[in-house]
Amino acid sequence: MHYRSINHRVDANSLRLYRWYYSRIWQWGLGLTIAVVLTLAFIERPSSFSYTSDPRFRPPPWEPPCGLTEGIEIVCLVIFAIDLATKSYLIGWEEFRQCKWLIVYILAVSASVIDWALTLSMYFRRLIRPFFLLQNSSLMKKTLKCIKRTLPEINPKQNGEWEAYFRDLPTSLSSLLVLLTTANNPDVMIPAYSLNRGYSIFFILFSGFGTYFLMNLLTAIVYNQFRGYLLMSVQASILRRRLGVRAAFEVMSCQGRGQDSSLSFLLQHPPKPEYNSSLLQRLQLIFSHYYVTVVGNAMALTNVMCICTILVLDSEKSIAERDDYYMEVINCFFILYYLMEMSLKILAFGWRGYLSYRNNIFDGLLTVCLLVLQITIFATYRLPFPKWNPASRGLMSLWEMVRLVNMLIVVRFLRIIPDIKLMALIASTLVDLVKNLRAFAGILVVIVLYVFLYSVMSNSSMENITVECGSYEQLGYWPNNFDDFASSLVLLYNVMVVNNWQVFMDAYTRYTTEWSKVYFVSWWLTSSVMWVNLFVALILENFIYKWDRSVMCSVADVERTGYETTVQLMFRYVAEPTEEELVTQLHQHPHLHLS
Repeated sequence: MHYRSINHRVDANSLRLYRWYYSRIWQWGLGLTIAVVLTLAFIERPSSFSYTSDPRFRPPPWEPPCGLTEGIEIVCLVIFAIDLATKSYLIGWEEFRQCKWLIVYILAVSASVIDWALTLSMYFRRLIRPFFLLQNSSLMKKTLKCIKRTLPEINPKQNGEWEAYFRDLPTSLSSLLVLLTTANNPDVMIPAYSLNRGYSIFFILFSGFGTYFLMNLLTAIVYNQFRGYLLMSVQASILRRRLGVRAAFEVMSCQGRGQDSSLSFLLQHPPKPEYNSSLLQRLQLIFSHYYVTVVGNAMALTNVMCICTILVLDSEKSIAERDDYYMEVINCFFILYYLMEMSLKILAFGWRGYLSYRNNIFDGLLTVCLLVLQITIFATYRLPFPKWNPASRGLMSLWEMVRLVNMLIVVRFLRIIPDIKLMALIASTLVDLVKNLRAFAGILVVIVLYVFLYSVMSNSSMENITVECGSYEQLGYWPNNFDDFASSLVLLYNVMVVNNWQVFMDAYTRYTTEWSKVYFVSWWLTSSVMWVNLFVALILENFIYKWDRSVMCSVADVERTGYETTVQLMFRYVAEPTEEELVTQLHQHPHLHLS
């Protein structure tokens, strides 16, 4: 069911070990270990534990005691060694020799332990750490493999025109790439445009053709190639899943326990409570109807509109001049209605039935928070009255507490999402992306960032400071530096969004070497051109898939399918394996011998 390979030992002891290894406890523990070993970069020298990254105001950062990070790291490496030994034993020697990931896993753990024992090259050990995250996710392996196969097919070949027109590589990259990314676009054009307006034709044609045609075409090419290779990889996952089901059926048939192989379980809401009183039965019938939810949504909308109206009327007044009496009276009325609605729904559906709906959990939790906060306001500032503006008491002033109530009421209005088909579709797409596309974000955040960060991370030493308008120094970009891991993350993110990225590139070119431009351009190509565009394309693929499925679905079906979609099911044209393929794969199983 999880698309794992069935080529593992199948004796009783091995199966017990297999179930323990893939249990939630061990997998969560392994994931926590990976998170800990990656987080060490924030506290290792140079430490990121300072309240600011600006070198002008930054105090000496906190440094961990000697041996603390090394002790945590060796514990993590021991856990990785246990994980490696368990996984290698379960698949057997024949499968182990064919698994390149496990061989590299051995090399990574061994190199880390040796480097830890010698403590001579800490940076080498850090560069290996992202591999532990990569090898623990099958989807990340597929993604990286697909990217590896995609890039060679989209790189243009060198030709004579490149050498003729772009001999000075750093200057060409710094001028034309700034124009191509539209970051501070007029700055590149203005010097020439001031001399002759005809020069604008070149810049307009270059940016129009390059930015709006070639860059989008490049995105389409990258995604098309990547999607093709990912589809092939997903096909292999589907084959493993079908093979596992078929093998289980064959084993049960051989043991004489074959029953119905198509059993399925449907999630159903608990039955409603049964009441003897006719009054309670009538109330249950009324408040379990869908129109009660519609009325509740209308009341939530009215509450938000009242809040917006009062805020607009009070926008020109100072805090001392505002009268919170009317706001409090309105909020009290609506909160009482929300509490009554929640209580009557619990009466109609029962506790278990009420909590079986996700929107009821969201609605009820916010209603309880609003009630507690409103009681706190009354206990602290007494009941409201006209010109009610008491002095501040406790941790929060009255104005702050009322503002918090308003924020919770606005958030509660999100309850309408499951009842509107298009909004439910968008929300389920977002949930799906967070749940199933973590591999793509994981490779970007960890693998790529680690490689780029540790290749340049060092303490800044800037001399010959300039205050030219629009420069790194004049704009006050001092907190954006490579002095520690956290600051480096922020700097690379700012370059990725390409706004004013030429400012960073210019500063590091002046203080280091002209070839530092190659580093920034490489990061822009990797993150912004390839990864961000690929991620956007995958969002579109997921949304189109859900849109196609939702054409004939109700709102409830859209909400339910939103939690059932996996990356393997996002592709609409995955072919099912044939009977011959399944039989051939079963006969090649190294540990399972079927008659």
